[in-house]
Amino acid sequence: MTRVERVLLWGSSAAVAVSGFGFAWTKYLVKSEDPFAVVHHPWQTFFLKAHVLSAPLLVFVVGLLFSRHVVRHWQSPSANGRRSGLGVVVVLLPLVASGYLIQTVTGERLLGWLVAVHLATGILYVVFVPLHNARQALWERRTAPVDARVAPGASNDGAGTA
Repeated sequence: MTRVERVLLWGSSAAVAVSGFGFAWTKYLVKSEDPFAVVHHPWQTFFLKAHVLSAPLLVFVVGLLFSRHVVRHWQSPSANGRRSGLGVVVVLLPLVASGYLIQTVTGERLLGWLVAVHLATGILYVVFVPLHNARQALWERRTAPVDARVAPGASNDGAGTA
């Protein structure tokens, strides 16, 4: 992945995660004193709008990375990061599908199931993406040539420092 792709992926993932968890907190965990209140917290509509606006960016970035990163690594003979990457892809499918369906479904029972799936897969996404990234970084460090393994701030000129 290029630096720009990483920034787009991590930035859009952070925006979607923060807005999603913020919305879930204000909608499901904060209770208004007014029993007829539709909005339980003043920030609830902000978090919802931020989530709805940032999620398509994440979907776009994932689509952009799919052929350049996912397919390429899936076809690679090296199995490095394949399981954790597959976990991210498997979580993303119901996450995106439920996110879109939540906006269109009107039946309360189905809506409840979709919300539960969306919350569960959202939590899994927030766990799996950093794990996949950490596994990838660990693998790259382990398989790097010995000359490339230099402590930060150290010299690799072979002369040694005293």
